[in-house]
Amino acid sequence: MTWLAAVLGVVAGVVITYVATRPRSRVDDDDAERLTDELRTSVSGVRVELDRLLAALDVLPVGIVVSDARGEVVVRNHPATKFAGSWQGDVLVDEAAQLLLRSTLSGESGERSLDLFGPPRRVVVLRAVPINGGADGGLVIIDDITERVRTDAVRTDFVTNISHELKTPVGALTVLAETLVDADDPDDVRRLSDKVVREADRLSRTIDDLLELSRIELGGAAVSEPVAVPPVLEGAVQRIGAAADQRSISVRIAGSVPEVKVLGDRRQLMSALGNLVENAVKYSEDGGRVEVSAELAGDHVEFVVADHGIGIPAADLDRIFERFYRVDRARSRETGGTGLGLSIVRHVATNHGGSVRVSSIEGEGSTFRLSIPIAVAAPVVPAESQESIPS
Repeated sequence: MTWLAAVLGVVAGVVITYVATRPRSRVDDDDAERLTDELRTSVSGVRVELDRLLAALDVLPVGIVVSDARGEVVVRNHPATKFAGSWQGDVLVDEAAQLLLRSTLSGESGERSLDLFGPPRRVVVLRAVPINGGADGGLVIIDDITERVRTDAVRTDFVTNISHELKTPVGALTVLAETLVDADDPDDVRRLSDKVVREADRLSRTIDDLLELSRIELGGAAVSEPVAVPPVLEGAVQRIGAAADQRSISVRIAGSVPEVKVLGDRRQLMSALGNLVENAVKYSEDGGRVEVSAELAGDHVEFVVADHGIGIPAADLDRIFERFYRVDRARSRETGGTGLGLSIVRHVATNHGGSVRVSSIEGEGSTFRLSIPIAVAAPVVPAESQESIPS
């Protein structure tokens, strides 16, 4: 846009100079002064409109590059130069834009997609449109579709994974039911019935976890109410008690529990901490132990769940909070894990303005820390002050 302003300035200067230097009478002097003032006002108004248009282009979420009839770039808004995030990306996008702008001179539209490996990795789509058939140049729109591509990939993975997770127990139930119909031996009937119950329980847990995750994701911000820390710890330990006893795994509350309250949704907090404890039990060896505790950390409480199980490989630490991601798929099949528990924990932490971290050594165990803000107590107003407050 600055080139248009410059042209207008030159034109205005030429006209003003001409009017000021040509031979004229007194009447002409008055007319020239009026004409000069009108021209200055018009140029000033056009410049204001151009500045406003340029500012509007800069706040667009897409990059805009415009060329003139010779293919020279005359307008480039802020996102067109800043979106790529790396010098290499800027160069690649600029080269692609130049090629597309040249094609618009002959009246051709075009589109090109670029994968920029970053970091961070980006996916960019460029679309070119000729202006007045290319006689007045062309325009390229640069759109960063990275988040859209990532969302589509997550959606595709989710559909694939949930289809597999539901199909496996449903298929097993079908086979077991067909076998059970023809079974005559009471021992076979009992054995098959036990398997039916286990597969039905596995299917139920998967559906329950999906509903819980959906409720937490779509439910908006968590309920903000003071929640006492000790009952949350006790509830999480009791939730996994039966499964831990079957494998002789000790689950206990370690250390002194701070008598404070955190700000949040009791149900979500119980779900998150319960999932962490359940995860620790699943990946502990028979006869192992799991410690659950709470620690003050500034204006937050850290719920800590530590186990001494198989641990997590370093390569998997960044992905364990993804839906359906499993470090050891064979063990997850054995223990009946859905791969949704840690994803639920991450969403609960986000909903509460907190965080969840993990440290682990493969073969030695893992420690998860769920950090939740402390509920700030309302200031106590002295009795004499309360009496003086007008009703």
